[in-house]
Amino acid sequence: MKMRWNLNAAIVTATLFAAIGCEQAEERYPLAVLGPYQVSDVVKDGKMVTDTSFTSVRPFEFYDQDSNRVTEKTFENKVYVADFFFTSCPTICPKMKQQMLRVQEEFQDEANLLILSHSIDPKRDSVGRLKSYADKLGVSSDKWHMVTGDRDSIYSMAKHYMIAAQEDRLAPGGFAHSGAFLLVDQKRMIRGIYDGTSADEVDDLMKDIAWLLEEQP
Repeated sequence: MKMRWNLNAAIVTATLFAAIGCEQAEERYPLAVLGPYQVSDVVKDGKMVTDTSFTSVRPFEFYDQDSNRVTEKTFENKVYVADFFFTSCPTICPKMKQQMLRVQEEFQDEANLLILSHSIDPKRDSVGRLKSYADKLGVSSDKWHMVTGDRDSIYSMAKHYMIAAQEDRLAPGGFAHSGAFLLVDQKRMIRGIYDGTSADEVDDLMKDIAWLLEEQP
């Protein structure tokens, strides 16, 4: 199955013509479900066909910068934005975190929007180190969970989210990872993937967050 990474397809601009002139207006369309997904053979109309069904993000367990246990229940009936990073990252992480701060600021008073950042360097990124990093960045702990935990579990979650995260001695900082922000809805379904280093794509993300918050879980 081919997954499209062009997120602008989820947002369509319609041109409305009025008697006094013409104006452009943005029209809302449902966001696609992107995955994870399962492929199976099923019988339809008496024929065996291949069916693709999307599934929710699987259960997980990590610990955040305040030593709080963070699981899928933390995000129950909430929209959240997930990403992967490490505190000593010398390349894209600082850009990503500045863009995620925009998301935090925009939805600071929205209780049904949370942020989940996974460290891919759990050996060095202890709870204490995440706490110092979060405080320096200006993270609101009730809004933004920076988590650490078992290395294999974190890398497995990145794969589950369909993005890259791995150790790489040749990469700056010793790790290679995607700069994607993932938008997850109230049912833990992935509804969008955005370039977390791009202000324009984060603008799109924030519009889509607002749309999802209007949907009933």
